[in-house]
Amino acid sequence: MPDLLFELFSEEIPARMQPRAAEDLKSLVTNALVERGLTYEGAKAIATPRRLALTIHGLPARQPDVIEEKKGPRLGAPEAAIQGFLKSAGLADIGHAKVVSDAKKGEFYVAVIEKPGRATLDVLAEVLPAIVRAFPWPKSMRWGGGSLRWVRPLHSIVATFGPETEEPEIVPFEVDGIRAGNVTYGHRFLAPGPITVRRWDDYLTKLEAAKVVADPERRRAMILHDARNLAFAQGFELVEDAGLLEEVSGLVEWPVALMGTFDAAFLTIPPEVIRATIRANQKCFVLRKGEGLANRFILVSNLIASDGGAAIIAGNERVIRARLSDAKFFYETDLAKKLEERLPKLSEIVFHAKLGTQGERIERIERLAAEIAPLVGADVEKAKRAARLCKLDLVTEVVGEFPEVQGLMGKYYALAQGEDASVAAAIEEHYKPVGPSDRVPTDPASIAVALADKLDTLVGFWAIDEKPTGSKDPYALRRAALGVIRLVLENGLRLALVDVLKGTFVSLIDLGLQQCRGGFESLAPFQDPETSESAGPSWSDSKYRSILNSDGFLDRSDADIGMHQIGDPDLSPEDGDDETYRRRAAAYEELIRRLRLLDEVRFSFAFDDIESPPEERKSSVKRAVDVLERDEFGRAVLRNITSNLLSFFADRLKVQLRDQGARHDLVDAVFALEGQDDLVLIVRRINALAAFLDTDDGRNLLAGTKRAANILRIEEKKDGRTFDGTPDPALFAQDEERALAASIETAKADAAAAVAAEDFAAAMGALARLRGPVDTFFDKVTVNADDPAVRENRLKLLNEIRAATRTVADFSRIEG
Repeated sequence: MPDLLFELFSEEIPARMQPRAAEDLKSLVTNALVERGLTYEGAKAIATPRRLALTIHGLPARQPDVIEEKKGPRLGAPEAAIQGFLKSAGLADIGHAKVVSDAKKGEFYVAVIEKPGRATLDVLAEVLPAIVRAFPWPKSMRWGGGSLRWVRPLHSIVATFGPETEEPEIVPFEVDGIRAGNVTYGHRFLAPGPITVRRWDDYLTKLEAAKVVADPERRRAMILHDARNLAFAQGFELVEDAGLLEEVSGLVEWPVALMGTFDAAFLTIPPEVIRATIRANQKCFVLRKGEGLANRFILVSNLIASDGGAAIIAGNERVIRARLSDAKFFYETDLAKKLEERLPKLSEIVFHAKLGTQGERIERIERLAAEIAPLVGADVEKAKRAARLCKLDLVTEVVGEFPEVQGLMGKYYALAQGEDASVAAAIEEHYKPVGPSDRVPTDPASIAVALADKLDTLVGFWAIDEKPTGSKDPYALRRAALGVIRLVLENGLRLALVDVLKGTFVSLIDLGLQQCRGGFESLAPFQDPETSESAGPSWSDSKYRSILNSDGFLDRSDADIGMHQIGDPDLSPEDGDDETYRRRAAAYEELIRRLRLLDEVRFSFAFDDIESPPEERKSSVKRAVDVLERDEFGRAVLRNITSNLLSFFADRLKVQLRDQGARHDLVDAVFALEGQDDLVLIVRRINALAAFLDTDDGRNLLAGTKRAANILRIEEKKDGRTFDGTPDPALFAQDEERALAASIETAKADAAAAVAAEDFAAAMGALARLRGPVDTFFDKVTVNADDPAVRENRLKLLNEIRAATRTVADFSRIEG
């Protein structure tokens, strides 16, 4: 069967764009062909710095013929309708249409239209130029006088099509004056001449002869092999870097590994800084000797130099020497100033317009880390100290130059100024884990600060209602939530998340949200006495809106009376009638009350100096939480924050457990129970539930519970009420009812006791004993009895089945 060879030859394509461009080319062409009825056996796309290429093999020579039926008018329809039908169907006479009879619609004409398939070559000539013109480069521009937008100037196009046994044809098209042909070009310097190609194998072979390794996987393998061997031959070990390998393979078409050196005096710089310098500026690999870095590096050239690469090595050594000199100067400059002295500078940096400065964030993290420390077995003072220093390397010279070493440089600077090793480690590790494969901190101080950092981020963005939506997550909140989950689960931490989230939120009210010296109340709108016009903030876009609107208050006020235009109620109501004014005044009064409540939360921290003993600090957080919990609006605020975040954690936990083979619906079933915020217990409960549902008893009990729930749902909807009362034993008419009631009572008690003892396997075992009585009940008892009292009693008994299973999970959330 015929194959397609398609190449787009240009100036150098940025390495970061090559993998995506190859995938886009493959998907765009194959999708377009399949849409046109052209299936294929296989396809492969590759990229080099100067070309995108695609092969599709096993294509048919033509599209399949298509037969369509077009429905026409009824028999006896007006002549105009028939003529219109003939014209649209391409028929010369109505006799060429067949007559179809339908029992409901009667007899009508149907045109059978045969559409012969087009030659694949013609389809390609239509598809390929359209794809080139609309290619989705992240960045592109017009080059020269043409209209084509391409990432770099496009020079030539190869497009051939034909079977292996014949000479392929050139696909006839052109784009922006570039006509498709069968000629490509070799390596820019080593073999720049034209090359005539026929099909994919021929293309790869001739390019390699012209010093172009077209397949990126092979280029990566060559670079890695040669770099390892070169290092080994000199007694060194290559420090492998998958990201750098991917990038470098996109910079060369004929990779040649060379080794360079730098002054050993630079080895006093932290190895990560050396690596970052050499990697970022020269795209070179560093080498290891023993436990430390060697003063050697490996570069990958795109040339076979006549001098063996001496000039290339010398040029790279010169640049790296200058870069390392800068890095050494930055490092030594940073060491001359203690971390804590940098706090004023950090306090000038805004973390987020609605969440205060980085300095305020440090204070929040410090306060929260001190609260978490006793819960994770950490030394409170070490956790506080690490939290206070954890972000200060952000304003150092080295991190300013190489942001990827943040945290790590904080550790080095902390050790240099004599900080405890645990404190220094926590500074480095508080960002971790940064992704599903990253290492999870295990030192208690590191855990406390890492949790505080991530929880502050999550609560903060939830408080200002900037949550992830769809695929958009600009603040990496999903990653932060997954980090919290991994920290808790992999360290076996028994944390009551709701309490920690509440403490995090009240700290945010005190430090970050409030940036006005006059307190929250001073932010209330007022009426200018001279102009009688509303002044102050617009609550429609205020950063406090989502908090003040936790129970929908601002939405109702805006809709009813224009809250954003509210004035001082002491002034006369010139703009509306008395009722409007009274409603406006009442809403204004409620707004003031809410703002005062937030100020009261802040006052709870008035004596909470960051140097206070842990007991006082904890009590101040508790006092602040109590301020909100004794107020209906305050409870709504806390409920809104904690319930939404717990739901978010549940979604992330589903992802985490799904990757480990667990069922997502079991996560829902456990989280549906009130008060479930201990992640370790939740996972243990999920695992026990999964094991139970794999047994016959579990599957049958699930079926019985769902049957009971379905009957209840139908009958409750019919009666417009619930059946959640206690069944009356005096109304039991059959032994099966009595047996089920007794079994439920025993199972509930045993399961509840087992759950309290955190023995979830025993809890499942207690529920398993319900299987027989439930099955027998449904076999022998008619729920909807003629006697209304008996019917109601039996429905209450069904509700007891549901209640019994809810001691371990909400079975209604379980699929199956």
